[in-house]
Amino acid sequence: MQKLTGRGAMRSPGAPSLRNEIERLFWVQIATGITSEKAAHAVGVSTAVGTRWFRHRGGMPLSMSNHISGRYLSFAEREEIGLLRAQSVGVREIARRLGRSPSTISRELTRNAATRCGLLEYRASVAQWKAELVANRPKSAKLVTNPRLHQYVRDRLEGKVQDADGREISGPRQAPFKGRNKPHRSDRKWVNGWSPEQIANRLQIDFPDDESMRISHEAIYQALYIQGRGALKRELVSCLRSGRALRVPRARAQAKVWAHVSEDVMISSRPAEVEDRAVPGHWEGDLIIGLNRSAIGTLVERSTRFTMLVHLPREKGYGLIPRTKNGPALAGYGAVSMANALKKTVADLPIELWRSLTWDRGKELSDHARFTIESGVKVFFADPHSPWQRGTNENTNGLLREYFPKGTDLSRWSAQEIQAVAHVLNTRPRKVLGWKTPAEALNEYLKSVQQSSVATTG
Repeated sequence: MQKLTGRGAMRSPGAPSLRNEIERLFWVQIATGITSEKAAHAVGVSTAVGTRWFRHRGGMPLSMSNHISGRYLSFAEREEIGLLRAQSVGVREIARRLGRSPSTISRELTRNAATRCGLLEYRASVAQWKAELVANRPKSAKLVTNPRLHQYVRDRLEGKVQDADGREISGPRQAPFKGRNKPHRSDRKWVNGWSPEQIANRLQIDFPDDESMRISHEAIYQALYIQGRGALKRELVSCLRSGRALRVPRARAQAKVWAHVSEDVMISSRPAEVEDRAVPGHWEGDLIIGLNRSAIGTLVERSTRFTMLVHLPREKGYGLIPRTKNGPALAGYGAVSMANALKKTVADLPIELWRSLTWDRGKELSDHARFTIESGVKVFFADPHSPWQRGTNENTNGLLREYFPKGTDLSRWSAQEIQAVAHVLNTRPRKVLGWKTPAEALNEYLKSVQQSSVATTG
């Protein structure tokens, strides 16, 4: 091997491996916010491979996010070299056609050729595998080469909890780490739990004159999430506040949360007449949440402040069927249940009073497209973390907390009982309405609509 190629013996590649170029395309797809399964399908590899890539790198592509410099031969060029070589084309002619130096082609044909049966045979797949293998320049992590720094970081991540007198407090026992996120609705291990940012900045205070005791918070995250670095144990991710076993790309997190909100249903696309409150019929909506996943839907008309409450009873099987991931929503405000309840509420008022509905960003109205088709009411969603865009609804929810306090079970109230509360609000005089009640303001509008229709007919 040394004599033929100028390199020492290398392990057999076996079946042609998936090239780094394909993995780079995979991470480009991940950056758009899609799942690893969809990204794998987009680049033409199996879902198992995509999942393995994502987990092996902890959701952090690092070098895979960088483009390969043009000074290196690509796989397409190696395929062209293989085809031309099989046609007995000379080295200089191959170099001329590819726009490369003849020495580059000569070196490629020798160093990266397959050596089966003691002969040099150039194949693009083997050449690419060899090139990627020798291109790796693994660098030892600082937490591996500096034991004192490693011990400092580890102690602040998973160190024992102590009281003011220095006595250790054991706390609860946590289930064994299985490579997943923190345990859901169960005990977590009590640890110091410093964040990587706190550790990185505290080092400068504790060791002001020791430059070897320096590390960035990003390096700590990489040591936790990326397998094979050997710096920190993988299970230490459970000591982070999030307890997240894998880093989730920001685009994916946003896409996952707001997947049901497209550009055409954003509040910026709402008609201009909604803003001045001159014409009734534009509503704001949300949920008030209670104990044990109970909820009541709230609807407020922007002009008259008329309030309607949506009864959301438990679905059949709630409390009997064990909760399963991606299972049916039985709490009463799943997407389908919410859309059906709103459609039933819309039918109780004249069509003139239902022009649009502005909702919070919650997933309970992710079935808004079907609701719009069946009811004719256009749905819009407020911007993230912008409750003031639905100020009337937020104020009404505050009034409703007098009757439905936080931390109480809202499922115990019947539809008749919550409508009685709505009646109380609708018959209470409001300063913004000139001390009229919302019910009176709504009745005046309906009478004016009826008189104008009669006059038009006459």
